[in-house]
Amino acid sequence: MGRLCAAVLLCASVPAPAQQLPLMPWPAQVSVGQGTLRIGTDFSISIAGAGAGDARVKAAALRTMMRLARQTGLPLPAALPKTEEAMLNIVIEKPDHKPPQRLGDDESYALSIASDRIRLSSDGPLGVLRGLETFLQLVTPCLGDQPGFCAPAVEIHDNPRFPWRGLSLDVSRHFIPVEGIKRTIDGLAAVKLNVLHWHLSDDQGFRVESKKFPKLQQLGSDGWYYTQAEIRDVVAYARDRGVRVVPEFDVPGHSTSWLAAYPNLASKPGTYQIVHDKGDPAGVIDPTRESTYKFLDGLFGEMAKLFPDEYFHIGGDEVSAQEWTSQPKIRAFMKLHKLADPKALQAYFNKRLQKILAHYGKKMVGWDEILAPELPRSILIQSWRGTKSLAEAARQGYTGILSAGYYLDLMQSAAQHYAVDPLGGDAAKLSPEEQARVLGGEAAQWEELVTAETLDAKLWPRLAAIAERFWSPQNTTDVASMYARLDSTNRWLEWLGLTQRSNLKLMRERLAGNMPVGPLNAFAAILEPVKGYERHRGPYGSATPFNHLVDAIPPESDAARMFGMAVDAYLSSPNVAAAAELRAILAAWSKAAEDVRPLLASNSLLAEDLPVADEVTKLCGISEQALDYASSGSPAGWKQNALDAIKDASRHTANLLLPFAPAVQKLVEVTR
Repeated sequence: MGRLCAAVLLCASVPAPAQQLPLMPWPAQVSVGQGTLRIGTDFSISIAGAGAGDARVKAAALRTMMRLARQTGLPLPAALPKTEEAMLNIVIEKPDHKPPQRLGDDESYALSIASDRIRLSSDGPLGVLRGLETFLQLVTPCLGDQPGFCAPAVEIHDNPRFPWRGLSLDVSRHFIPVEGIKRTIDGLAAVKLNVLHWHLSDDQGFRVESKKFPKLQQLGSDGWYYTQAEIRDVVAYARDRGVRVVPEFDVPGHSTSWLAAYPNLASKPGTYQIVHDKGDPAGVIDPTRESTYKFLDGLFGEMAKLFPDEYFHIGGDEVSAQEWTSQPKIRAFMKLHKLADPKALQAYFNKRLQKILAHYGKKMVGWDEILAPELPRSILIQSWRGTKSLAEAARQGYTGILSAGYYLDLMQSAAQHYAVDPLGGDAAKLSPEEQARVLGGEAAQWEELVTAETLDAKLWPRLAAIAERFWSPQNTTDVASMYARLDSTNRWLEWLGLTQRSNLKLMRERLAGNMPVGPLNAFAAILEPVKGYERHRGPYGSATPFNHLVDAIPPESDAARMFGMAVDAYLSSPNVAAAAELRAILAAWSKAAEDVRPLLASNSLLAEDLPVADEVTKLCGISEQALDYASSGSPAGWKQNALDAIKDASRHTANLLLPFAPAVQKLVEVTR
């Protein structure tokens, strides 16, 4: 492109901040040119090429017009021109892209933006869908005196690093209505993820209508389930956006909701009910009865028709061996069939399931525990235990995907997820042939503590950082750049219709009631939920209301992270201006902790947070003293007392933590 003169080639590694584009995931190759393309009311899209008749591309082009109108406020027509002349020209080189979408379908594209025209080309429709998302991310307010919205002159050649890039979404523990599923699919497509792994059954509920076994939804769902018509609608919706839907029906463990409907499937005789609360007894399916396989054949045959994807997930994780070994008839079966232990019995069960699924044209997927040499190499292993088990599967000839390190429900930072690579750790030691069997990864959102109201905030924007790990070149690892672009992506996703920021704001307004919400917002901005499984140990169940302050804040505090960066900058080069910046932040936080007290004291849902406000005040005071003593030295005993106080303040109250405490500790530790 002659117009892209003086271009700077930016391949794989992310550019310097001055050159940075608001793109996530970062493309394989980016060449930044001079000038911009102005987006006005005359913007239009045309489609040409051998594959121009693909319905997905036309639908995506129309959605692009509507989304661009929303992003810019421009009154753009929701129609495509009848001629091939338009500002954005889409060219699909190859025809005949029939459903279903399959693993490994071509998603590469080339996007060229000049001062007067855009060209987006791809061999197939998926590349066009990915390229349109890149274009929409590039549209921002024009800089300088130029009014309106612009896109920079760029040349992008892009393709994914891994073919399997997904989200495992649990809707059993807390049901997510269809609109939430569709909104999530929109988000997946926006950041170029291509698999929705739909966890549709667990101890807490069976979430799909079965016409062959209707008691599953009648007795195993509490009335919360998707009709078959809704399933078909969601699958079609996802395909239009280039997202495959892989269903999971978890067996033989995590199946209490099945047993509530059909107790004859259980290993132990008795009456079962859906698990609602922590400590409710769970059951396991009996793998020794032929009637079990007849039932599963009927159910999986019915479900296979609903979900056209070639892969079908059977779970297979965390099976209680005691549920089997405590039963004489099961022990006798194991002895008769020379099955040495429960692991061998589960392998027997999985072999039977694999044959059932193969009969319906499906490839079996399961968690780590299903790995056994008796199973054919066509199965896919999903690793929640880590790269060691993923690598072991690859060495044995199995394909696999990584989920360990991407559990969004554990409230870890985007940086922590970003540091995990499907080909890191033990997988890095694999041969090239073995590494090729690692197909990518999936983030996982388990929903013990997540509801439809908080879903978006628990997924986004951190899921976008994980999406970059799956799509972008392996050496795209700059954390500072990731956070800068993640901030832009977070705002952009709200224009798409996600609610990760707006819903939390509304939840805090609900907590504030008739009192001003400003102090609560300022206080909440410096807090984070506890991490890992700490909160999971609480008395939570499917009927627990999640309406406390800890539920109304994002997993990561940007304010605390930026304070930590400011402290590091100050410590590397102490100066008056940097100290003054820190003092201003601390003064604002002290004021926030003081201003919010009347609201906390007046609300029964917020009273538990009063000790947290006390600790904020304490830490801010210690930080101020540390800055005072930085040059003059501290009084005898002060430093140890301050460190003890920081340790006390780091105790978790109301399931909240103070994420700026480590930075305060750094200030104290350097005092003389």
